[in-house]
Amino acid sequence: MTEAPILPRRIAFLALAISIMAGLFWLAWATLAPGGWTLAEILILICIVGTLPWAALSAGNALIGLGILLLARDPAAAILPALATARPGIPSARTAIAICIRREDMALVLPPLARLLAGLAAAGAADRFSLWFLSDTPEGEEARAEEAACRAFAAAQPIATHYRRRAQNTGFKSGNVMEFLDHHADGHDFMLCLDADSEMTAKTVLRLVACMEADAKLAILQQLIHGRPTGIAFPRLFQFGMRQGMRAWAIGQAWWQGDEGPYWGHNAVIRIAPFRAHARLETLPDGSHILSHDQVEATRLHAAGWKVRVLADDEGSSEGNPPSYSDFITRDLRWAAGNMQYLALLRLPGLTPMARWQLVQAILLFLSAPFYVAILLLAAVNGLTGGGNSTPIGVLLALLFVGWCCHYAAKLAGYVEVLLKPALAVRYGGRGQFLRGALAEVIFTVFMEPARLMSQCLFLLVLPFGIRVGWAPQNRSERGISFADAWKQFWAPTLAGLVLTFVFGSVSFTALLVAAPVLISLICVIPFAMLTANPRFSAWLVARQICALPEELKRS
Repeated sequence: MTEAPILPRRIAFLALAISIMAGLFWLAWATLAPGGWTLAEILILICIVGTLPWAALSAGNALIGLGILLLARDPAAAILPALATARPGIPSARTAIAICIRREDMALVLPPLARLLAGLAAAGAADRFSLWFLSDTPEGEEARAEEAACRAFAAAQPIATHYRRRAQNTGFKSGNVMEFLDHHADGHDFMLCLDADSEMTAKTVLRLVACMEADAKLAILQQLIHGRPTGIAFPRLFQFGMRQGMRAWAIGQAWWQGDEGPYWGHNAVIRIAPFRAHARLETLPDGSHILSHDQVEATRLHAAGWKVRVLADDEGSSEGNPPSYSDFITRDLRWAAGNMQYLALLRLPGLTPMARWQLVQAILLFLSAPFYVAILLLAAVNGLTGGGNSTPIGVLLALLFVGWCCHYAAKLAGYVEVLLKPALAVRYGGRGQFLRGALAEVIFTVFMEPARLMSQCLFLLVLPFGIRVGWAPQNRSERGISFADAWKQFWAPTLAGLVLTFVFGSVSFTALLVAAPVLISLICVIPFAMLTANPRFSAWLVARQICALPEELKRS
């Protein structure tokens, strides 16, 4: 199977993105221009322009992805040529399964690995794989218990299993992986990189390896990942929408990015030789280590002429998501700190234009937050100073609605796909049940997203003043949240919501109504965080199978 030239695809995508940005800009101009321009309105327009690249990227990927999902017989194969030539069966290459751990609950980590190893052994591929625990757990009782659990696990496995722990976690995960490749990976061709909450089936892993064997220039093949079924409300609601959006986004993006795709750090197979030669990361100019290492590793491989591709199918590839909004925001801000480091890497020589764009795209993921918050604040100032009296409310509402749809276009495209494909809808319990889940997830997003953007904005404002974020262990346990803990983390967005509610109420009742969805999210962020971690609310969702994934329904 020969893939179409990539340059025309990129030109077509750029034209689509520019058209989307032009349409949004026209709506913004039509909203702000009537009655003349105030200084606040000029600044609002500038901020809206700052949000357009991410909105256009989201909508463009979604539209292309949806088209491929609806029209292609095999959407994943349509954007991954290696699938057509891959030969299933026992691979000739040897693969090291590397799982990075640091102060993890091994009772949660080990069972998915046992299922994977048993599946590979049953397929007759036991001698083609080995498992390696790559530990960064500090010396102490925790490390001793971890080692004992891993060694007991290894003794019962049908595939060779090893444990090794570093005394110092220099370079965080990327340093851990590279140290393994330098000193322990001889005799292996590929590495399957897993996180502590990853789960993959043997069938999926064997397909990835077969694709790698089919294309000798593939350096990384990234599998799409969905959230593991859970009964806890926050991850249950979050990953229902995320699953639909990732499929459309990944396929649309892969269509025009081609061989210069992304790497997400886990649930991916890596060709060891080029990765070891080109993906070694130096420290930043200030001496700090790169936190969001995965995309930088991908760009280094792009520059060296190697392919980084996505297998846009999440079957048999899952992960755990943070069990609460509090934990989610903590992870989100850690990612923000890592992605903002890319600003120091954009000027590095030797990167391809697409590699630089990958870094810019990762920055835009968080850089939009200050623009959205600034728009809200400037709208309040504009109203207080007498501006906005001539604003056409209908056009304003159209701008807000279209902008929202562009921002969440990938998720909405995924919902459309399921509703238009009867066989896919059946996996979710039918169209009626799926629509209930989609509606619940949209309401959830309306409550979650403004407070999330406010948190991102506040974090980015203090980031240049020396705040340091390390790669701390992630909470994966299912626990509720107390009011005291929620207040400690979310008092600032709550206070902002209360103040802005008073301001918009002072402007006019109409202004208050238009801003209400954002203001309600900010004011209610504390009860929202508590409710979505509450066991009783979680049990209520599970009992009614709201936002149930196919894997959950299959087991019930």
